[in-house]
Amino acid sequence: MKPAPITAAPLDAAARKAIAPLVCYPVETLPRPDLARYRAVRDDVTLVERLIIEPREAGTWTVPAGHFCRILCIEGPQVADLNLFNLNNLDERFYSGKTRALNGTHVGLGDQLFSSFPHMRPMATITHDTLDWYGFDDFGGAVHDVIGTRCDPYTHNLLSHGGQYHHCCHSNLTRAFAAHTGKPLAEAERYIHDVLNVFMCTGFTRDTGQYFMKASPVRVGDYLEFFAEIDLLGCMSVCPGGDCSSEHSSDVAACHPLAVEVWRPAALPEGWAPAPENGYDRSHGL
Repeated sequence: MKPAPITAAPLDAAARKAIAPLVCYPVETLPRPDLARYRAVRDDVTLVERLIIEPREAGTWTVPAGHFCRILCIEGPQVADLNLFNLNNLDERFYSGKTRALNGTHVGLGDQLFSSFPHMRPMATITHDTLDWYGFDDFGGAVHDVIGTRCDPYTHNLLSHGGQYHHCCHSNLTRAFAAHTGKPLAEAERYIHDVLNVFMCTGFTRDTGQYFMKASPVRVGDYLEFFAEIDLLGCMSVCPGGDCSSEHSSDVAACHPLAVEVWRPAALPEGWAPAPENGYDRSHGL
């Protein structure tokens, strides 16, 4: 909560506030995926991997370029925190900030998940979302956000005056990534990055601008599906907040496992090729 203003409003305060906003990144020239081409190959797919991730834990899996990946609600309302990496170069990872700048605060059907500098390219394209009906509710909430950073033990320590909790999503992701790569925990932790909050319903309060969460609308059978534009390593935590209707970083909230499935299509989308790295020459004016 911000303190009450101590500066008197100027005489033209209303006029300053009335200036119309501009969208920071006009995206009319941004290449967009042709979803019809993805859908044309969705109906003939073969399951190649199915992973169950238990509550308050995380798991890893790989998605070859040209495959679909589905994250499924299988037992009860539950949210998850997703990290993505280039399987062949772990320094290239999901960039939630730029994904947010180009798509909006919450992602869904047809949106692409972008990778970090200097690569900055689509890592994945969202091809199906059974919660796309939700839109924005009367509180300004929506699902699948790229604004939250992931629950973590450091913030928990600050807010609880020294509490030690080890099953925040940050720690879950760190453990799973370390186990997959063989890296020591301290090194693995540096790779964990801001997430896509799968199924989570969030927004900002209109009066104070605070980040809020509310009960996820996800139900058994719902799923979010994406198409891998490059070879991917996925790492996902099943959040200790359950459906985030009450609290997170908790051993009290009701939590449920989630499933991850990888599907290989019989054919690739017409004209598809793995996403090339960003074309900027990296000279930075020198």
